[in-house]
Amino acid sequence: MKKALIITGSIFLFIILVLIAIPFFFKDKILARIDQEIAASVNAQVYYDYDKVSLSLLRRFPNVSATIREFGIRGNEPFENDTLMHLNSLQVDVNLRSVLFDDYPELSGIHLLGGSMYIKVLEDGRANYDIAVDTGDEAIAEPSEFRMGINLIEVKDLNFVYDDRERDFFMALANVDMDGEGDFTLDVYDLYADARADIVRVDYEGVNYLQHKRFKGDTKINVDMNQMRFAFSDGDFRLNDFNFDMTGWLAMPTDAIEMDLAFGGKDNSFRSILSLVPGIYNENFQGLQTSGTMDFAGFVRGVYDEQNMPSFEMSLKVEDGMFQYPDLPRPVSDVNMEMLVRNSTSDVDNTQVQIPVFRMNFGQNPVSGRLAVDNLRTYDMDGQLKGSLNLEELTSIFPIEGTELRGTLSVDATAKGRYDSASNRIPAINATMNLRNGFVRNAEYPAPIENLQVHTSIVNNTGNMDDLQVDISQFGFDLEGESISGNMKVSHLKQLNWDGSLHGTVDLGKMMAIFPMENVIMEGKIRADIDTKGRYVDVEAGRYDRVDTRGDVEIMNLYYTDLDLPQGVRIKNAKADFSPNSINLRNFDARLGQSPVTASGSLSNYIAYAMSQDQVLKGQLDIKSPKFDVNEWMTGDDETQDTASLSVIELPRNIDFAMTVAVDEVLYDNLVLQNARGRMALRDGVLSLQDVATQTLGGQVTFNGTYDSRDIKAPSFDMNFKVDAVSIQEAFASLNTVQAFAPIAQNVKGNFNTNFALSGDLGPNMMPVLSSLDGSGLIKIIQAAVEDSRLIQGITSLTQLRDTQSINFRDVVLSTKIEDGRLLVSPFTVRLWDYETSIEGSTGFDGTINYLLNMKVPAGRFGGQVNNLLSTISGAGAGAESTIIPVAINLGGSYQNPRFNLAGGNSIENLLTQAVRSRVDAERGRVEDQIQQVQADVVEQYRAKEDSLKNELKQKADMARDSVRREADRQVEEAKNKAANEAKNLLRRGLGNISPAKKDTSDRSNP
Repeated sequence: MKKALIITGSIFLFIILVLIAIPFFFKDKILARIDQEIAASVNAQVYYDYDKVSLSLLRRFPNVSATIREFGIRGNEPFENDTLMHLNSLQVDVNLRSVLFDDYPELSGIHLLGGSMYIKVLEDGRANYDIAVDTGDEAIAEPSEFRMGINLIEVKDLNFVYDDRERDFFMALANVDMDGEGDFTLDVYDLYADARADIVRVDYEGVNYLQHKRFKGDTKINVDMNQMRFAFSDGDFRLNDFNFDMTGWLAMPTDAIEMDLAFGGKDNSFRSILSLVPGIYNENFQGLQTSGTMDFAGFVRGVYDEQNMPSFEMSLKVEDGMFQYPDLPRPVSDVNMEMLVRNSTSDVDNTQVQIPVFRMNFGQNPVSGRLAVDNLRTYDMDGQLKGSLNLEELTSIFPIEGTELRGTLSVDATAKGRYDSASNRIPAINATMNLRNGFVRNAEYPAPIENLQVHTSIVNNTGNMDDLQVDISQFGFDLEGESISGNMKVSHLKQLNWDGSLHGTVDLGKMMAIFPMENVIMEGKIRADIDTKGRYVDVEAGRYDRVDTRGDVEIMNLYYTDLDLPQGVRIKNAKADFSPNSINLRNFDARLGQSPVTASGSLSNYIAYAMSQDQVLKGQLDIKSPKFDVNEWMTGDDETQDTASLSVIELPRNIDFAMTVAVDEVLYDNLVLQNARGRMALRDGVLSLQDVATQTLGGQVTFNGTYDSRDIKAPSFDMNFKVDAVSIQEAFASLNTVQAFAPIAQNVKGNFNTNFALSGDLGPNMMPVLSSLDGSGLIKIIQAAVEDSRLIQGITSLTQLRDTQSINFRDVVLSTKIEDGRLLVSPFTVRLWDYETSIEGSTGFDGTINYLLNMKVPAGRFGGQVNNLLSTISGAGAGAESTIIPVAINLGGSYQNPRFNLAGGNSIENLLTQAVRSRVDAERGRVEDQIQQVQADVVEQYRAKEDSLKNELKQKADMARDSVRREADRQVEEAKNKAANEAKNLLRRGLGNISPAKKDTSDRSNP
């Protein structure tokens, strides 16, 4: 017996060891199959760590489980910056026998364990999940060799973001858990699914429908893959504490979605619907006392596609509802509501909304109402809302910590009729809303807002838009001895008549203490004393004499900063007088970031600008500053001032300002501009500079031109520069255009003048895109010396001329132009050392250089080489040393790695021999002709090479511009991705978890 047990145990242990060891023996084969399948099936960048791959037969025997940690998929263009999926752990179950003995491995299970998934659909319908290899050409495409035998799909702790810009739909889920079981190998099978998730937010067409809710679902789905039909039965779903079921089916036989679904509440009470109300499902929800009944039901039936919507109906009924927070004396009681939303057609505009019953008591304060909307096209409606609230009682009903309220808020409103802008109709309205004797005190600031009064009425008895009257007869409050009050009456919507006033002082710092805003710092005082009366039709027609607006506004010690304005704005004092046609800015003393600014002037068309989106604010301003740091406003990080952090400045298109500017010092990139003076104009998103003169780079520079930001992806500039006595080396150190197109400047000491026109695109970092530049102008080198240049070293090494390692220039004029990414220098004549030399050539934005130097050098300057050669030439004579030798040098490569050679493949010895023999055999005139012919041949060869270089660089320039455009598109796309990125950041910080144990933040603004 003992022996048998030992043998049995040994066999069992052997089997276990075999099960553990087999995956290691076949690991390479299994991973090779996985890599083969990825290459054949996936058109994306798939990454994982080979060393973090583990295999096991014990997890789901007889399947081998491959666990890949830190597995991810990143898309190709245009999704190269988006990670479709990153998983902490991906487990794939494969039938072991199929791996070892079959040609086609059988996939039996998938487990996504921890991580994130981001699905993105662009406006044109392209989706980042569309990564399957195109098998349209079967002769080229490698088909998938996996067979589907999946019977288990598991998801654990996954964050999920769906960003569909084609349909304007956004959804963010956190902590997604799901188990799905079924025989996925069949065409028709039952899928048993159990899912849980925290709904962070769901938006559709800019409207937030769900936020900070907990979802659970457990259902059986009959799947028919042939018909693409999914039937739901035996389903239990839960949203927070709200339970419902869903039965029916959904099918996708074509691009349209067909459906017949019915849903209804299940084992619910009034407490269940309360769990969906923002602000209530928080840490106090478990202790909430409730009573009352609730019934919920509905259906969705029909076809959904681009032209049709399914018919639907949803009903909700609450009877005798009540809830009361623990430790608070008063309840909300007698909650009764009936609601029916239905549409029996395929047109969503035919939706009807009926709320015949709506009433509740806030303590002893009743609120009641009703609403009926016949459709969403003309909005035929009949509604009423009436109630009165004692604000002090609200603090005994709801837990409002740290806040003391008093006063009475009353509403009495009715509306009946049709909204039709074409016929100038609106519902007949009679509404009043009053807040009397309001009082607000916050624990963070002991002084209260007192005597808060708001009296408003909205009346239209006829339904004609022109008969509407909105009257805010009183608005005001007191705060620590300072008060503000005002009123505004608006009538006749077509003419838009108004009559209003605003008087008093408000302390913004105190208001922020009482009503704090996250990530916002604001302080200072604003005093207003304004009376205004007029008609908008007179403003549009420019009849300002019929508009009565007068008064003034003063801002004192204001400071404001938030996440979008980290530099901060501080206004020490600003005073402005108001008249019907303009605002006269008498004084403006401010600090924009670290830059002090004073201004004066006037603004016109301000009333039309305030009342209409398509109006332009006009102005005349005189701006002064001792020092202005432009870099601070071109980056979001004030600690990073390098060009990599700069970003495009987008100019407003509804501003028309004419400005005179005087700034003692301007910091832009790595330039320091002293004593900048000139005129600027901002109109329709284009900034124009007129005779803006400044001292910089050791000389004087005057700008005339434009900066155009209307295409934010490709902002451009078009400038004319007048440069006087600017240092060549300082220009090289500070300007990337000089570094690219004139690299020799780093070895040149001296000054230059120029009148140069330059235009092109600016990149996302506000630096010129070198490949896009076009320009032309004359450059005059006043006086300069080239020292320690590789070019000089190369020339002397090639020619063995007996000269120094420096060259001096004076009054040299260069005719230049920039075209297709190359700086072209027209032929010009100088004396290199003491030799007459003609130079022409070009420098590319990619660093390539191509120059031709035609030198005329007396034979005697070549030293010992001449004596040896003259002794071999019969009849050379005593004058041979004065023979002019045509030396043509080709200069190529790059400035840092130049290449030198004598044009035509000559050597110095051949040039000397040919020139002296020509002198012996012919008269001097023919020798000169021969020299000119040699130089002409060399120039022709050089220009043929130059044409080839131009064509090559043009292709590079086009590619470079495309690259810059793609980067600009990426940055614009990042701005569009803001909502998705914010949601993903929330998920990363673990803020997606939603439960009654934590405060619900649904009443806050969207993340």
